[in-house]
Amino acid sequence: MNCAITEDDLISPYLIIFKSLLLIPISHYLISFFLTILVFLYFFLEIHFPKADPISLTFNPNSEFCQFIVSKCRLLHGRYFPTFWLSSPHLQTAFLSLFGKSPPFSYKRILYQATDGGTIALDWLMHSDVVEGISQVVNDSTSGTDRTPIAIVVPGLTSDSSAAYIKHIAFRLAKEGWNVVVQNHRGLGGISLTSDCVYTAGWTEDLRKVIAHIHSQFPEAPLFAVGTSIGANVLVKYLGEDGPNTPLIGATAVCSPWDLLICDRFINRKLVQKLYDRMLTIGLQGYAQLHHSIISRIADWEGIKKSRSVREFDNYATRLVAKFETTDTYYRRSSSSQYVGNVAVPLLCISALDDPVCTREAIPWDECRANKNIVLATTTHGGHLAYYEGLTATSMWWARAVQEYFEVLLSSPFADRRQKMQIIPEPLGSLIDQGPFVDAGEDGMVSAAIEVDTTRADAEPEDSDQIDEKTSNYPHKDNTLQVYNSLLGPLKKRVDQLSRYSRKSIWLLAYIAIVTTWPLVGPALLFSIKRRFRKLVEK
Repeated sequence: MNCAITEDDLISPYLIIFKSLLLIPISHYLISFFLTILVFLYFFLEIHFPKADPISLTFNPNSEFCQFIVSKCRLLHGRYFPTFWLSSPHLQTAFLSLFGKSPPFSYKRILYQATDGGTIALDWLMHSDVVEGISQVVNDSTSGTDRTPIAIVVPGLTSDSSAAYIKHIAFRLAKEGWNVVVQNHRGLGGISLTSDCVYTAGWTEDLRKVIAHIHSQFPEAPLFAVGTSIGANVLVKYLGEDGPNTPLIGATAVCSPWDLLICDRFINRKLVQKLYDRMLTIGLQGYAQLHHSIISRIADWEGIKKSRSVREFDNYATRLVAKFETTDTYYRRSSSSQYVGNVAVPLLCISALDDPVCTREAIPWDECRANKNIVLATTTHGGHLAYYEGLTATSMWWARAVQEYFEVLLSSPFADRRQKMQIIPEPLGSLIDQGPFVDAGEDGMVSAAIEVDTTRADAEPEDSDQIDEKTSNYPHKDNTLQVYNSLLGPLKKRVDQLSRYSRKSIWLLAYIAIVTTWPLVGPALLFSIKRRFRKLVEK
């Protein structure tokens, strides 16, 4: 018997497989390829089934202001239903950037000169300008006695008053009876840099000066502010720095990054996030190119040109301009999360849990819950600054929510903060064991911060006379209740810590007991089960 194997015999199985594949119709291959692409896009774009998700609210249950706002704002205790063909955070965000529909109108521009020689473009949209949904430029000056409420809008990174989401909120507020002013960042809005000072994620001086300037021009008008993305970080940081010493009556922070260090780690985690990182870097490089004559002199121009991420750009440009030792130092000191506890005016924060740029991991949940002036509204979907709704995606949910919140706050007893009580946030105890303040290392690991350097607006005065002078318009608390709380507060905290650690210890001991005894108990248990099973079979 001849058992020799020829070369043809070795190749024949592959030939059989190849011939079999040729028998499959080409249409089946196309269908398989199409289905593979759909599955890839489904996971890559994080597509979800369109449904109306409820709005999750985080606030201090003991705050009368928060209870009032939550009960009056219909949109906040309602549901958000995204546009069904934009059922993805990436589709929402991309649609806003590429095809964002905005109402047609024109601003009235006023240039504000800062003390350092810088120029800031203030783009106004007055309520009187809007006629039947179309805005027209009005040349007549407004009176300083005008009591029309004013909303100051702070755009995001590399955005100005022409951005689609900025025009949405400006037009909606102006149409409902508000005067709106967009504070463009230095070097944006078609304005050249006229000084060596460049805006950063933590630079609050421009906003502080602009608010003071508008308040001096319109002393009778109630002032509100809206911050978006990086603008929200700047706004919250400003509110925390100034505490009650701000002319603002209320504010809203939309899609704030909160903690820049955590967001930096997040945006470099996945491929899709790296695409956002790259697009933001290109925008920053374009900004630097517009002002090459100044930025090339105060920053590392060669490093800027070769930057491939926001972190690299910040290392070669922003860090040097803002005079920080390292990029991480810049991120830590510019983050608004450490200033949340000092916010002393009503603040609504809106964030999407699927935000592809500003991660939910950076949201300061505990600090927002502890502050009696803050209502945090989070949605399951919405993307970054998108929140499109409706069949044609012409409306943005967050713009409607901000407008409703401002209207409710303006008509509430909390509006006239110069005559009514101002809620000052109470000092927070040490919460390191609960981890609300986090610090991220170079390896991307997040841990509890050891020390948080903040300046609280409610710092204790030196003597009782100063207390009486500063709180003459505030209701006095019962001293007995304060003493009672001061004695029982630390005791309750220690009991909570002990109970929490005890629960952890019990589960740890149970785990150790199971792992260490299983080599002995396991075989005996299996032997017993087998014997019982054998007896049942024999019966």
